[in-house]
Amino acid sequence: MNSLSEGLKELKLKAFAKHYEKMAQKCESSNQAFIEYLEELVNLELELRHHQKISRLIKLAKLPRKKSLKNFDITRIKGLSKTLIQTLAKGEFIEKHENILIFGNPGTGKTHLAIALAEEWCISGYKVFFITAAALMQELLKAKSELKLNQYIKKIDKYEMLIIDDISYIPCSKEESDVLFNLLSQRYEMKSCLITSNIAFSKWSQIFKDEVTTAAVIDRLIHHANILELNATSYRIENAKNLNKFLK
Repeated sequence: MNSLSEGLKELKLKAFAKHYEKMAQKCESSNQAFIEYLEELVNLELELRHHQKISRLIKLAKLPRKKSLKNFDITRIKGLSKTLIQTLAKGEFIEKHENILIFGNPGTGKTHLAIALAEEWCISGYKVFFITAAALMQELLKAKSELKLNQYIKKIDKYEMLIIDDISYIPCSKEESDVLFNLLSQRYEMKSCLITSNIAFSKWSQIFKDEVTTAAVIDRLIHHANILELNATSYRIENAKNLNKFLK
């Protein structure tokens, strides 16, 4: 017969295995009821599993770096509601399969905000996947060439939130715009997307080249969307100016 420690490990009750002896001693010394002893161990186990789940979700999200809402200076963005950002961070809109579209000049914090929100959603238990538009396009075209496009889209479909960063940097051929349209169409009203772009919808024909496809993509994205405009000067330009002042 396995020892208690071995049995707990085999059952994958890691917190139980780590803390049961110390908690038992505490229980005896304080005349704690046995049921309270078990409750404390169960709470420790649940807390450990919660943190492990968050770690798995963040790893699964493939976030390129760590960013937080705390370090996002919302006061720089004229007209951007702090209350709206806090509401979106809770992720309830994901249950309704709504989208977020973030527009703004380079350096205004679009990617920072996207990553920070993604981390909040992971903490809330949502499955998130972050990818640049260029990388996504390569993956879609590769899957299509291997006759595995539907399989790749199904793989992406397991994520409740798909973040496509910097869509403005990919002038698409007809073949490329078709595979991206296919992906977005299948997520329409089924799963959520967050897309960042440096250019307004009125110029998206520069990306897709085909006006019909452009209109169809925009129509699906904005139907259930929260649109955030980051109208501000570049963080990087401001920092460079401040550095130059300091060096003079």
